[in-house]
Amino acid sequence: MQRFYSWDGTELAYRMVGSGPPLVCIPGGPGQAVEYFDELGGLSEHRTLILLDNRGTGGSQTLQDPTTYRVERLVHDVEALRGHLGLDVMDLFGHSASGGICLLYAAEHPHRVGRLVLVDPSMRVVGIQSDLGVDEVLAKRAHEPWYADAVAALHAEAATPQELERYRWLAAPLLYGQWNAAAQEQAAAEPAQFAQPATDGFYAGFDPDPTLPSRLATLRMRILLVVGEYDIWPTSTAVRELAALLNNAELAVLPGAGHFPWVDDPANFVATVEGFLGRAT
Repeated sequence: MQRFYSWDGTELAYRMVGSGPPLVCIPGGPGQAVEYFDELGGLSEHRTLILLDNRGTGGSQTLQDPTTYRVERLVHDVEALRGHLGLDVMDLFGHSASGGICLLYAAEHPHRVGRLVLVDPSMRVVGIQSDLGVDEVLAKRAHEPWYADAVAALHAEAATPQELERYRWLAAPLLYGQWNAAAQEQAAAEPAQFAQPATDGFYAGFDPDPTLPSRLATLRMRILLVVGEYDIWPTSTAVRELAALLNNAELAVLPGAGHFPWVDDPANFVATVEGFLGRAT
């Protein structure tokens, strides 16, 4: 684990794994430690993954001021990491909630991003509804033995933390292409990876910038949007709307995958992402 000081003196942690050109990786959650990325299904065989723990998560410092956990302020940490690494231009990877961080970063620092990869990204910062067409996605899973319990748990309201955890576990199969040993191992590890203040602060008091969609439409860097066929947040329909908003985006819908495609189908995920990153301009 390596450390650096961000814009406000907060000590943040990151680790580097793999070999090859650097890829700066920002985790989602929100408020989840970057360990859930592991080595992104073997992408580390092609790229040096620079895996940041967002402030308040994993090995990074916890803050008393909850406003510093907000999505648009985490952009400053990404810029501080770039400066610490001495990269004039960096390739940037975001997943889920950190899709918002990366979109905001790209809009604010367009000349600092070489290529941008967003995997199953949250689109709250641009005002796109993430569950567009979710009923059609859910219908594809109706044959699964866990389906009825998972959908009921997805919509249930928990009265206690214990009940919330039970519902989370019952609904977890909906986030994966297959509810197999690899998926269950990752889902079981998740509760210990979350930091509640960082989760709660991510959108607290956040007001979307109405000019952001038009600013994103002017970006010239190459962008890859990856979404699992079975993901319910965001759906592939929603990610298609984001692709239409962006000027230079490619869309890859990975068949049989959910919200964590490097777990569901590592080979296809790595081939898709490395194929994009390694392609000559």
